[in-house]
This record gives sequence, structure tokens and C-alpha cells, in this order.
Amino acid sequence: MKHLLQSFFIAFSMYSKIPMPRTDWTKDAMKYSMCFFPLVGGVIGLLMMAWYTLFYGKIGELFFTAVAVLIPVLVTGGIHLDGMLDTADALSSYKSREEKLEILKDSHAGAFAIIVGICYFVAYFGVYSEVTPETVPVLSLGFLLSRIYSALAVVSFPLAKNTGLVHTFSDMSLKKTVRIVMAVGLLVVTACLLFVDWVYGLGASVAAALTFLYYYRMSGKKFGGITGDLAGFFVQICELMMALVVVVISMIR
Repeated sequence: MKHLLQSFFIAFSMYSKIPMPRTDWTKDAMKYSMCFFPLVGGVIGLLMMAWYTLFYGKIGELFFTAVAVLIPVLVTGGIHLDGMLDTADALSSYKSREEKLEILKDSHAGAFAIIVGICYFVAYFGVYSEVTPETVPVLSLGFLLSRIYSALAVVSFPLAKNTGLVHTFSDMSLKKTVRIVMAVGLLVVTACLLFVDWVYGLGASVAAALTFLYYYRMSGKKFGGITGDLAGFFVQICELMMALVVVVISMIR
């Protein structure tokens, strides 16, 4: 139980801004951390549900949508956005694999990171301006699903480097245990998505799975494996694609 609590604290202190007790990053303390990472998405989903339940149609549409878009950023502190922007710079450089990995480590934001960041939030805002109380339960579960896939990748995909946060979490994890927990979580969340609304749920599930496949192929081809920045890129793109597909389906249904 002690190690489970420590793993929980480490996962939330790393991947969210929710205050947690200070915990040393020992192998025993970190071995289950990836199992708890998806729960950060659960917190985001619950807050999103609460926001739509309490304020949908009761305040200005622009302000309402702006808050909805910012909820994931406020919970995570933007850690995944940082990875997405670094990845955008690296992918846009068209340089060698080694040079791309160096760009990921650069703390400066390049022009492409800024362009992609602006375009991402414009697209995200546009998509969420079309989200309704009927579709938000599926999108709320999507925050869990994206992180389940991300955790699965950390303990299953090749790593681009033998240093960095992803290497640390992968190396310290009980990989078999994390894979089993994530596989069960994937089945449970997918079942919940289909139960809430099988059309929207199927659309979100397929979008997440295809993004996961793209993540695997892109990371291997362009970088030789995954890094922390690429993991953040995946989470952000996966959530946008799920929301986009669900909204498109709602428009033509």
C-alpha cells in the first residue's frame, strides 16, 4: 500500500499541478506510477463534466468555451503542450534524427512551435465551441483514454534515448504490471464510451487508436523511439482528434 500511494503521489506531482506530498523518486516508489497517470485525465474529465453541467447555456458562449479549453492546461500546468511545441519544432526542421533530438532538448521556442501552438488552440477552441452536454461525457472519458495509451507506450514502445523523464518512468516501472493495468483500463474505458453513446464512443475510440498508431510509426521513423516531448505531443493530438471526430459526427448524425 505504501508503494501504491507513493506511485500515486509521483504520477500526480509530475503530470498535474494538484498539490501532492513530497515523495522521493526511488525504484520502489515509482514502479506503479504509470498505472496512476490516466487518473489525471479522470480529474480533467470530471472538471469538464462539472463545468458543462453547471454553466452550459448560462454564461457567454465565448467565455464558456475559453474556460473549457483551458481546464486541461490548468490541471496539467501545460506539461503536454510543452512537449507538443518542442515536437513541432523538431518535425518542422527536416533535419537528421540526431539533430531532431537535439531540438527537442532546446528550451527556446522556435517559429514553428509558435505557429503550431496558435493553430492548435484555434482548432481546439473551434471544436469545443460545438461540444454539447450530450457529447461532453464521451470527450471527458477521452482524457482518460489518451493517457492510457500514453502510459502503454511508455512501457511498450522503443525509447529514443537512455536519458530523460520517459526513460526514467519506463525503467522504474514494473512494465508487465503496467501493461496489464492499462489493457484492462483500455477495455473498461472503451466499454464506457460505447455505453454512453455507441456512435460517439466508437468514433472517439477509433480516433484515439489511429492517433496511437501514427504516434508509433512517426516516433520510430523520425526519432528512433519516444521521448517525453513526443509523449506530450501524442496526448494533445489524441485529445484534439477525438474531440474533432465526435463533433463532426454530431453535426452529420
